[in-house]
Amino acid sequence: MKLPRTTLILILLALGLGGFVYFHEIRGATVQEEIKEQKQRIFSFGEDDVQSLTVTTKKLTLNLERNPESSSNPKWLIKSPVSGQANDAIVSYLMDLLVKSNSERTLSTSPKELKEFALDQPQATINITLKNRQSHQLILGKSNFNGRFLYAQADSAAKPDGNINVLLVSTDFANAVNRELSEWKQPVDNSQKLPPLTIPKPTPTNSK
Repeated sequence: MKLPRTTLILILLALGLGGFVYFHEIRGATVQEEIKEQKQRIFSFGEDDVQSLTVTTKKLTLNLERNPESSSNPKWLIKSPVSGQANDAIVSYLMDLLVKSNSERTLSTSPKELKEFALDQPQATINITLKNRQSHQLILGKSNFNGRFLYAQADSAAKPDGNINVLLVSTDFANAVNRELSEWKQPVDNSQKLPPLTIPKPTPTNSK
């Protein structure tokens, strides 16, 4: 059946309009959401890119390095203030936050106002060194007014206008770094230190 020329033109116009709506509205919105997500990400590196971490709190300064024997456990080693195996679960929790966390909001502020966010005397500082020798830093200040987020600085270089970006990040960061040294250490498997179980032999009895 041959369609009239006018009907064919209308069908082609409808298909073209549908394609336009998809690419410019639906697909365009998806791309914009991806860009927004990328802008909110605190850091862009991956977990495997990290070579070492230095966590400084008001209690201690902890240096962690990736285990050079990648096939062995644990994945991380404590280099100071003591030497030993690190608790992989604890380090992985911190790494997951550094790699995947987003900032809820970004504030542009003068360096003179950093003390209002407790960023002049932070509760913790995390220095990250990548395998390619690049370095990053996350500084953690106090909680915001409702306690839902922490004020923070990431790679805090001043902008051309002289201001510094202050981020709102998850309070999970404080939970991840404010730990005792014993928590950073690999737990001791006490079962390996127990002596082997010995079963006493029955005492032979003399039969009459």
